[in-house]
Amino acid sequence: MSDNEWPRQLPAPDHGEWNDQPQSRGRVLLAAALVITVLLVAGGVAWRLMSNGTGDPAAQPSAAPVPSLSRPSVTPCPKAELTVAVAPEIEPVISEAAATLKPAGQRCSPIVVRAEEPGVTAGAKDQPDVWVPSSSVWLRIAADKKNVYQTSGATLAWSPIVLGAPQALTAQFATDGKTSWTGLIKAVTEERVPVVTMTDPLLTTTGLLSVHGVHAATALTTKDPGIAQLRALTLRSRLTDADADPAALFTEMSRQTDAADASFSVGVFPLIEQQVTAYQKGGYRIPLTASVPIDGQVSADYPFAVRKGVKTRLAEQLRAAISKQALAAAGFRTEPAAGGVRLPDSGKALLATARQWAGFQTVAFQVLLLIDSSGSMNEKAGTGAGTKASLLRESGASAAELFNPETTIGMWYFGASATSNTAHTEAVPFGPITAAVDGKARRDALGEAITAYRPQANAGTPLYQTVLDGIADMRERVQPGRPSVVVVLTDGTDGGTKFSMTNQQFLQRLNAGRDPGRPVPVIAVGYGPDANMKALQDMAKATGGQAIAARNPADLASAMAKAFLAARTT
Repeated sequence: MSDNEWPRQLPAPDHGEWNDQPQSRGRVLLAAALVITVLLVAGGVAWRLMSNGTGDPAAQPSAAPVPSLSRPSVTPCPKAELTVAVAPEIEPVISEAAATLKPAGQRCSPIVVRAEEPGVTAGAKDQPDVWVPSSSVWLRIAADKKNVYQTSGATLAWSPIVLGAPQALTAQFATDGKTSWTGLIKAVTEERVPVVTMTDPLLTTTGLLSVHGVHAATALTTKDPGIAQLRALTLRSRLTDADADPAALFTEMSRQTDAADASFSVGVFPLIEQQVTAYQKGGYRIPLTASVPIDGQVSADYPFAVRKGVKTRLAEQLRAAISKQALAAAGFRTEPAAGGVRLPDSGKALLATARQWAGFQTVAFQVLLLIDSSGSMNEKAGTGAGTKASLLRESGASAAELFNPETTIGMWYFGASATSNTAHTEAVPFGPITAAVDGKARRDALGEAITAYRPQANAGTPLYQTVLDGIADMRERVQPGRPSVVVVLTDGTDGGTKFSMTNQQFLQRLNAGRDPGRPVPVIAVGYGPDANMKALQDMAKATGGQAIAARNPADLASAMAKAFLAARTT
């Protein structure tokens, strides 16, 4: 691989140690002579300082000046006529084209090219004259910040996003050599893939486009957009590293000598096809295999964009100097691939999902789920729809996969008759999600309990008492570094049981039990038009949590996704 090929940071393959040649020994002797000279000069200064007993140099007879060891000064280059920011992987091609435009005999080039991730350029105060990002979507994002660029000529190149992994791991998530986002999600939930990493979607094209690819793929699996979102977030919750350094991933791959070690240190990660080509040219020991996900194809594209107001023929000359042959030789495609995911038109919409992923906290948090099992949950969810309970079962099955392995979790149902002495029942005992419950993993027990969920006919809603009990229970479990959260889902208002109380009475009891040293936020989801959102908002505000409304029961899955994200950011 030549010095100009990406990734530049990769160490060269090990070809043995350098021999101790005479030339090397000569350099050592020269360096030693310079060190001795410096020490003699420094010693002379120290002697002069000590000879008169003060910090001032003593008067000395004139002597020949000590030769300077510094390099001759170099006149700095004038300000460049054209500044160019480019995606790191295409920088060698652009720099080589820029070098052809430097006038003969001149030390300084009129063009300065810098390599940086598009998200860095988009957020920079000083914008370049020319920008070659790894996706035209960044031009839309920049335009929202009043940084307008106009494309010059056709798109330079394309390179699809692929799912890559050490060859030994590929069979765990690919079928017949074909990868898919949903196949990766399934492999992760079944623990067949130990490590999945992704780059920051707010900084890198790979991260940004991958997020949209995942959501497009899960949208194909269901008609419910909320459930699709829950399934996409399942992958986000299992990421080992969500803001990995792209260069560091390849550096780590290049250092590996054992396929099993590479599977656990690097795992599966999305990248640009051109980067795979560059890696394979390096001759490294661990083969990297990759292919385009069949259910969510997204591609990087490389526009040549000039900032509005910049007028220089040099930009046109640079654009003309970039050849298709050079791009193809560097591993880029010079024609777009057919098909692919349709991306949002606005920069705001593009970043909304990316911000959701970037803001997600992978923490070892503790959560207690409180699920309303009163009789009203047996009511129809709407015209042509099933019952509220059936929608909960469907959404809950997807939600059970969202929790990462560090989660500690439990689940209660609340619903009681007018004479019952019990406000709630324990459906899944509290404990680590990876630990066993009655011979099965707690995650599986959680999924089975949700699948078997059946509300009690004619049961009332002891909402307030259950929330008070849930908070008290979780307060005793608070640990440093492990946020504790109560998530409550209800479709109605407190009442119909011997535990009934007014909202004022509830808030008095809630505030009386507050312990600032052991906070337990409540994430409250109001399900359907009869949910008492005022009461849910009050309990959320009093505990530092959030209240989320799903007025249309069909929006339950979306509300559950919001609740899950809220629990991660509260």
